[in-house]
Amino acid sequence: MIILSLRTDKPEAEIGLFDDATQLAYETWQAHRQLAETIHLKIRDLLKSQKKELADLQGIVVYEGPGSFTGLRIGMSVANALAFSLDVPVATATGDDWVTKAIESLREHPSKKPVAPAYGAPVHITTPRK
Repeated sequence: MIILSLRTDKPEAEIGLFDDATQLAYETWQAHRQLAETIHLKIRDLLKSQKKELADLQGIVVYEGPGSFTGLRIGMSVANALAFSLDVPVATATGDDWVTKAIESLREHPSKKPVAPAYGAPVHITTPRK
């Protein structure tokens, strides 16, 4: 099972490509405020480096949080959009071994339902100006 992993909870974003639990490729980059602009290019380049295409993906795992509100939203949005468009399952996990746990969850309970971040605290929304 070819699986894409995404972690976008901090300024350094991470993506990986796995064949089941075997890591094929992994990249970390300083995405910071350019995450939305760079993540798709990084995914494309990672797949290309392994002679794979989006259509080869059979599952997506994404870091659930806690972490950056905007970063987690971007990562979840990309994961959900790719999973929906490719008709593949998506899973989340948290902690140091999040990739292992998410891949295990993906194999044991494949779900095509959208995933949501866990921010670690209530979301605080600024009151609009009048």
